[in-house]
Amino acid sequence: MSTEPTTEPTTEPTHDETRAALDRAAREAAGQVVAWRHHLHRNPELPNREEKTAALVAGHLRSLGLDEVRTGIAGHGVVGVLRGGLPGPRTAALRADIDALPVRDLCGADFASETVDPDYPGGPFPVSHACGHDCHTAMLMGAASVLAGARERLPGTVLFVFQPAEEGPPVTEAGGARAMLAAGAFADPVPSMVFGLHVTPYPKGYVGYRIGKGALSVGPPGVA
Repeated sequence: MSTEPTTEPTTEPTHDETRAALDRAAREAAGQVVAWRHHLHRNPELPNREEKTAALVAGHLRSLGLDEVRTGIAGHGVVGVLRGGLPGPRTAALRADIDALPVRDLCGADFASETVDPDYPGGPFPVSHACGHDCHTAMLMGAASVLAGARERLPGTVLFVFQPAEEGPPVTEAGGARAMLAAGAFADPVPSMVFGLHVTPYPKGYVGYRIGKGALSVGPPGVA
């Protein structure tokens, strides 16, 4: 009988297999992402008043069985933590903004906003997602679905960061990126990279990018 050690076949997925699995999951999630976007567009909330939006996000993240879902960060901020099934030292943060603007919705779509906030300082104001935050939020919820479904293939950790008051809170209130950082949104774990995505009228299938300070910066309100 041979006493030579045997080598067990590896079961760790290849990069190509992982990419293919993520692509399939993204295609499957696309319809739900569109439905979320339409719902959010129809039901916008102004800075520091994103209560229902945050509840929708947190409920979805909890349904995915993430390792942690933190709420109430700097107002209505939400952070989800997904620890991958493979060892890895890096933590990637994916960030979206969740607030809307005090402007009338002129898009003409059947999911257009008719929301009016009577209590916002200086109001009442009509409210709409005129800057794409409905898209950002829906896309990040979809990314959470896809990555949570591939947890065992992922090395390291992913943070899903949903930031309120990106457009700047009322002058008498604190909020936004600086407040989230001060409240410890990135304290544990500390991300080694942060990615933010913005919608823009590029041709279909094109993505623009730059390296440097991203969407979750510590600049003045309205710039982050």
